[in-house]
Amino acid sequence: MAIAPNDPLDELCINTIRTLSMDAVQQANSGHPGTPMGAATMAYTLWTRFLRHNPANPDWPDRDRFVLSPGHASMLLYSLLHLTGYDLPLEELKRFRQWGSRTPGHPEYGHTPGVELTTGPLGAGFAMGVGMAIAERFLAEHFNHPDVTIIDHHVYGIVSDGDLMEGVASEAASLAGTLGLGRLIYLYDDNQITIEGGTELAFSELVDVRFQAYGWQCLRVEDGNDVEAVAAAIEEARADDRRPSLIQVRTTIGFGSPGKADSAAAHGAPLGEDEVRATKRVLGWPEEAHFLVPDEVRTAFRPGLDRGAAWEREWREREAAHAGAYPDEGRLWSTVSTGGLPEDWDAHVPSFDAADGKLATRAASGQTLNGLIEGLPLLLGGSADLAPSTNTELVGYGDLGLDEWNNHNMHFGVREHAMGNIVTGMALHGGVVPYGATFLIFSDYMRPALRLAALQGAPAVFIFTHDSIGLG
Repeated sequence: MAIAPNDPLDELCINTIRTLSMDAVQQANSGHPGTPMGAATMAYTLWTRFLRHNPANPDWPDRDRFVLSPGHASMLLYSLLHLTGYDLPLEELKRFRQWGSRTPGHPEYGHTPGVELTTGPLGAGFAMGVGMAIAERFLAEHFNHPDVTIIDHHVYGIVSDGDLMEGVASEAASLAGTLGLGRLIYLYDDNQITIEGGTELAFSELVDVRFQAYGWQCLRVEDGNDVEAVAAAIEEARADDRRPSLIQVRTTIGFGSPGKADSAAAHGAPLGEDEVRATKRVLGWPEEAHFLVPDEVRTAFRPGLDRGAAWEREWREREAAHAGAYPDEGRLWSTVSTGGLPEDWDAHVPSFDAADGKLATRAASGQTLNGLIEGLPLLLGGSADLAPSTNTELVGYGDLGLDEWNNHNMHFGVREHAMGNIVTGMALHGGVVPYGATFLIFSDYMRPALRLAALQGAPAVFIFTHDSIGLG
């Protein structure tokens, strides 16, 4: 296991993430240590060099979003949140996976500061991140002007072999490429290991070729422990504003473990006390130290708080300038950016009287949607290729597409599973009022997404209309 020639302080910070993850999983006697250990370098590079966020205000509207799609690697995220200054003290890391802690086995939205979404089953986080990137582009089109910009952020994520095996990720990736979501950048933790063994058991495809076919920019980092190589790839991804990017980073699961690295044994179980000590020896870490954060590491991460505050302060100045130059938009933004709805948002919603005669519920639903958009100018959504049947077209509001971000009708294609998660991601991003629609019988495809939307309280609308297919 060669160690890349990183700056010594960088390496110390990376090893802190690794050892915190090992120690937390070992103390809980449950969890997944291998992925945090292998992905620590690329996560550290992203969070310290590129991610624009303010730990003192996790809800700052123009922050970059970070998606940890392999939620089993939660200690990677918890370590970063703690070190970068979020309200997640070291004691909470010590209580990993314990009842009542803020560090559950998989990150949960609304439970831990800095967690953007409950990623749930593999692939779902990938799709929700696509929804967040759609919301960013849509809001930028509606609020930005040549003289002042208030929506200008990226959606970053880490995705795993497991995420890319799940069909929902394929559905979402296809749509992301079609829409040209250049602000979406995913780091693919290519460790080639799953719980049952090497990925060659069931996953032999050329991932980069598949994603190129979807319309993504595909980049590769051969040594996932090389900070500068990872940084260069992220820079290249950021330079392409017309395509989403997948950066394939070759990593070693359980990096540093002399007995379990690069094996399924590092995936879904603690390393064991003896192996933890042996790994710390390999990493040059005090063997008997637990949950150690060296002073130099604390000092190295501390400027992130000042940097985050400065980013938000500068953005607040732009927000004020925007409100002064465009007062109507400013009032709307002030409302939606804090989770509110415009005054009299339902003023144009039609009412229906049985005395007026029969009316199909899908027709009434369509009339209601078209009334709602009169009072909800950021209503955005569509159907899984069934708009003529579900009556979900917003008449006169155009089709959203690659260069048509001012329009409101989305075409999800025949992708019900992805649609459910994408709409949830749009809702969790905030600012937009999203909806998705299909036949009731096809909602069976969406059950995992609907469960995740409900768990997170995502303010999204799902419309299901009756159809005779499959109904007795």
